[in-house]
Amino acid sequence: MGQSPGIGFVGVGRMGANMARRLRDRQETVVAVYDKAHARAADLAVELACEAAVTPARVAEVSDVIFTVVSDDEAMRQIFSATDRESLLQHAKNRLFVNCATLSPAVHIDVEALVTQRGGKSLEACMASSITQARQGTLYLMCGGHPDVYESAKPLLEKLSAHLRYIGSAGEAAKVKALVNMVMNCNTAALAEGLGLGAALGLDLTMLREIFAQTGAASRVLETDGEDMQNRSHDCYFSAAHAAKDSGIALSLAKTVGLTVPLAQATYDQYLRLVALGKGELDKSALSELTFKDRSSQ
Repeated sequence: MGQSPGIGFVGVGRMGANMARRLRDRQETVVAVYDKAHARAADLAVELACEAAVTPARVAEVSDVIFTVVSDDEAMRQIFSATDRESLLQHAKNRLFVNCATLSPAVHIDVEALVTQRGGKSLEACMASSITQARQGTLYLMCGGHPDVYESAKPLLEKLSAHLRYIGSAGEAAKVKALVNMVMNCNTAALAEGLGLGAALGLDLTMLREIFAQTGAASRVLETDGEDMQNRSHDCYFSAAHAAKDSGIALSLAKTVGLTVPLAQATYDQYLRLVALGKGELDKSALSELTFKDRSSQ
């Protein structure tokens, strides 16, 4: 891989597209983008003056480094399928795959094995950040894989992140990311209940949020979601559907070690309720729609 590798993206939704823009701003060469929503990829390709690839395989063919930012385990297994002629594995040799989606740890482990068998390298780079951080290059990235692969990818990842941490072998960063999102989701559910009860008691919610911020009720979620919950402003930064998926990953991990996590289970159930109501594409702050007495979902 030369000094200026060709970079490709598979998955250019809110996060992937802004990561690609950020790398372009830092004078990196983005050569191809792919998304199952072809129009989305085509628009971004025009913006970045690169190829809108028709398959994931084409992205790997023309790129040295491929970032994957897909939705879930199933999507990841599809783009790294050992039998699909359109998958990334068709051109894995001498390529570096940087996998950024929140997935089950076992999927990251399997992907690393498949890529390595074909002469490529794989690194998980789990993101504990949102859209704004992706665009600004201030992501919190937790990485898992072989240490030498991490070191080789580090200069590029530093252009995307404000915090970059190596966690351990494949799957280890995914475990940490699942726990980060599990706790964040529980905090979101608790905040929604606190504000919902405050509203039902006739309290001024702006005052309540200020006091929460100055006491033991403070949290990062209060900073990011509290005002949105109060104002019913649920423009999506991190969707309720993704929150449900990530809490589900954490619950599965808990089962593997025989641990009961009732708060995480209750939070998961709340997110599933929201998704069932057709609100899964709203921001996770929309959990408050379930906890305010005067809101339609109650």
